[in-house]
Amino acid sequence: MVVIDIETEEGQREALKRMMTIRAFDTKAGELFADGELPGFVHLYVGEEAVAVGACSALEDQDYITSTHRGHGHCISKGLDPQLMMAELYGKRDGYCNGKGGSMHIADVDAGMLGANGIVGAGPPLATGAALTSKLKGEDTVALAFFGDGAVAQGQVHEAINIAATWDLPAVFVVENNQYGEATPVEKQHNVQNLSETAEAYNIPGFTIDGMDITAVFEAVKEARKRAAEGEGPTLIEAETYRYHGHFEGDQQPYRTEEDVEVWRGRDAIESFKERLIDAGTITEEEFDELQADIEAEIDAAVESAKAADYPDPTEAYEDMFDATVPEISQFSSQMRADGGEVR
Repeated sequence: MVVIDIETEEGQREALKRMMTIRAFDTKAGELFADGELPGFVHLYVGEEAVAVGACSALEDQDYITSTHRGHGHCISKGLDPQLMMAELYGKRDGYCNGKGGSMHIADVDAGMLGANGIVGAGPPLATGAALTSKLKGEDTVALAFFGDGAVAQGQVHEAINIAATWDLPAVFVVENNQYGEATPVEKQHNVQNLSETAEAYNIPGFTIDGMDITAVFEAVKEARKRAAEGEGPTLIEAETYRYHGHFEGDQQPYRTEEDVEVWRGRDAIESFKERLIDAGTITEEEFDELQADIEAEIDAAVESAKAADYPDPTEAYEDMFDATVPEISQFSSQMRADGGEVR
């Protein structure tokens, strides 16, 4: 289940759990990559959890999302299984993409997760396409695109928003402003004070919200979804947040100081929400600690399961690429040796 009613105690506890799960998953992923256990790259979502959980909680189960290269948090927020995600990070057959996608390409179309994406700004065009499909079919679905501050100036992002606005498509665009496009501070990337101001060019609503406050994110996206579903077109939401780790795991981060990071850690979304729930009597400190232990055990179990899983067979390299048979792919596949080499 994706939908969470944060106005209820049960929903608040579930929202806290999802944020904690994201942090535990990505913390472990960072450690595994640093130890040389994971192939490729990992881009960690630690610090930004309130954006993904708050936004996805405001959607309906049938809605779609598109993600970014920093997509683990979006996946978990949309209800994907951390065990299958971890298998994908390890490149194992049990993963969501049979081990062929890795960290930056996790997808589960049946769950409405149309995919993480290593191409900066590639999500909004996909979301606009999904929104167009929804409108043409008369479906009660909305498509939400996550993208970063570094993607806001991408041409394809503007094209996607322009089409969605012009055709009143049921879409929501969420800018995760984590203050840096790779190593470039946001104020050196754009000539506006708030990235939400770009919505004015398309005559659609634009809002800047506190991305460290899960309630603020939930309420903004809930209203935007309602507007989109009622045929009033898209909304652009800028959620101001912060990534505690570098652009990628191993980034030396010469562009910022530890003091800068600590300022944002002082506004930590999980800690602040936890304290709110404790003050309200929704959860106790002991229950929080038990939940933390359970989540860490779940992630550890996912790691062990991924380690024990099989890699995809080299002969499967050309499978899952196209919906229909492509002659060229059949030709390439027949030339593959069992060990992955090419027949000569």
